Amino acid sequence: MTAHTNAARDYVERADEHLRGTYEEPMSLAEYVEAAFERPSIAAHASKYLLDAIESMGTREVLEEGEIRERYRFFDDPANDGEHAVLGNTEVLNRFVDDLRTIAAERGKSEKILWFDGPTATGKSELKRCLINGLRAYSRTDSGRRYTVEWNIAAGRDTRGLSYGGEADPDREEDWYESPVQAHPLSVFPDDVRADLLEALNRETGDHVPIAVGNDLDPFSREAYDHLEERYRREGTRELFSAVTDPTHLRVKNYVVDVGRGIGVLHSEDDGTPKERLVGSWMPGMLRELDSRGRKNPQAFSYDGVLSQGNGLLTIVEDAAQHADLLQKLLNVPDEGHVKLDKGIGMDVDTQLLIISNPDLDAELDKYADRNGRDPLKALKRRLDKHEFRYLTNVSLEAELIRRELTGETSVWTVADEAELRERIRAPLSVEVRSGPGSVNERELAPHAVEAAAMYSVLTRLDTDDVPSGYELVDKALLFDFGYVQEGDTRTSVEEFDFDGDDGVHGIPVTFTRDVVADLLHEDTGRRHADLDVERVLLPEDVLDAMADALQDAPVFSRSERAEYEGRVTQAKEYVLERQEEDVLSALLAERSVDRETVAEYVEHVYAWAGDEQVETERGPADPDPLLMKLFEIEQLGRFADEDYLGNRPTDAVAEFRREKIITALNRYAWENRNEGFTVDDVELSEIPVIRSVLDTYDWSDVRRLYEDFDPAQWDDPPEGTETERLKDQTIAELTTRGYTEASAELTSRAVLREVRHRWD
Repeated sequence: MTAHTNAARDYVERADEHLRGTYEEPMSLAEYVEAAFERPSIAAHASKYLLDAIESMGTREVLEEGEIRERYRFFDDPANDGEHAVLGNTEVLNRFVDDLRTIAAERGKSEKILWFDGPTATGKSELKRCLINGLRAYSRTDSGRRYTVEWNIAAGRDTRGLSYGGEADPDREEDWYESPVQAHPLSVFPDDVRADLLEALNRETGDHVPIAVGNDLDPFSREAYDHLEERYRREGTRELFSAVTDPTHLRVKNYVVDVGRGIGVLHSEDDGTPKERLVGSWMPGMLRELDSRGRKNPQAFSYDGVLSQGNGLLTIVEDAAQHADLLQKLLNVPDEGHVKLDKGIGMDVDTQLLIISNPDLDAELDKYADRNGRDPLKALKRRLDKHEFRYLTNVSLEAELIRRELTGETSVWTVADEAELRERIRAPLSVEVRSGPGSVNERELAPHAVEAAAMYSVLTRLDTDDVPSGYELVDKALLFDFGYVQEGDTRTSVEEFDFDGDDGVHGIPVTFTRDVVADLLHEDTGRRHADLDVERVLLPEDVLDAMADALQDAPVFSRSERAEYEGRVTQAKEYVLERQEEDVLSALLAERSVDRETVAEYVEHVYAWAGDEQVETERGPADPDPLLMKLFEIEQLGRFADEDYLGNRPTDAVAEFRREKIITALNRYAWENRNEGFTVDDVELSEIPVIRSVLDTYDWSDVRRLYEDFDPAQWDDPPEGTETERLKDQTIAELTTRGYTEASAELTSRAVLREVRHRWD
């Protein structure tokens, strides 16, 4: 037996195991009721089931628009490895879940049609796919099992009715007919009995959202029920319900939720009459083969309308402006829960209605607005509960989305550490590009290139009216992403600002950015260097220039939008150049960087100096070392010179600096993190602004102070044996350890030093 044979058998066995955990053997109605008391979730009505599915996957904390929010993991599409995750719009999704909770608990909004509106490329289509994936996965879990009924009226002496002719064997699977619209098993019970059963079930569970099953059997199942009831009544059977629902006639069947089975999706291209799109259509030719005692048989109906498919869970109308004529037909469905198949036969439906549209539906709804009280669409607008998706206003989320669009990455960023998040935003991206038959080349987006595109996109989406004096639009973007902005030693929190503009309503969509970058990656010409083994490296400035140029020919933007967006590209360029400078500076000064142990030692000595205390050393308690503090403040902080000290003793200016910038920050941190036993050793040093500047930031004045012979004008081709050559080699080597390739390190450092030499002298 070959290794391939063993592998194939392993895959088959795994698939068998997967399906064994998905499907169950049919059960009797009594067994289902017993199972419902053990696992009440399996009996949930549509809105409660959808709510349970969303809540089953838990929540996580996210920072969006400068606020910490709880986000339901369901919308990260964990069931599909994040492929159709909805990025951002957490507050909108949370309001949607709140509405579901209200509807499911029957506390209001039952008449509402939930409406997701927003510009193109804001994640509305991803929401649809995420809902389908999540519900399908939840229905495979024990708590999310979904059930319906199937009938066999062939068992017994009379084989007429719902069979397609011929003698029937009660043991044949072909004689079992499943409810075509996923009828709820509890709908088989008479109304009064069902009400008592639900009361007992809800009393047993004590759930804050009780189960409510108010819909009756679907016409197909009602036909089977009536047929069996009439048969046993003629025979004089006293326990009619028991006879009709005997396991030989009725069984409860588990099914996996999917499109067409609990989820109905009406696509933009679907056509037909309103009745056909909503519930399906009659098939007149079938009536000759069916016996239904002189009237239309529900078996002769095609239950392929969106409400029929979505009965029992969720009905989605996508691109709703294409089905505006249909929306008015849906007016009474949410609150009445009933539709007509024809004039004689109606059908109860239990489904959560959800429509998705671009802003063109708004225009369709407002075309009669000038008629005031005579607006024929007023009733429809009153029933629509609008949830507006907007463009992302977090640079990190936009960077994640751009990477997904370019590479097909599906993992969702769930990092809570700021340093790791910043690293992901700045990270380079390698993309394989097919340049001909059998020819694949690797192209590189240098570090910060994706970040540059994301920042520019976000800047075009932010409202400028609420940016306070003294701050830039970039500051607002950073506040939304990290909750604060840093200005020297001062950190300003987002809570100190009042942002109430229309952020995310307009701007550059991610599809535009994706197409521009994709075109750049496929171009044959690009940055080349004779000494570098590189075919194409895209720097941030390449991406930003291409995006600005492409605005002119993009029909998606108006003339005023083009002018506005062009004006913001400079801010993105300045921002990303600062990020590149930070990288080059930290690499150039890597040999002079300060380790955290040295910083911690300095902080400990300053703290002891201020409190007239001692520090612990290897030799025991000792007075704080004035020389250690002096050297750190001169050489590492660069704040003072030798003349600022009287010997090793600090002058008033140095003492004030220690108290205001070090001790005050320590005390603030201690207060904010107060608990028993707090000591200076518990301090997170990066929380002290002036110390963070030592650990994380550098300045060209440090380079000038430390390397007197350094000449930025020589950077591109430094003379052999010079300090500039040594520092460049060190910088390139250090950058390659920080995510750069040799080519991108060379090109980035050249771009930075080109700007630096203009202001060096």
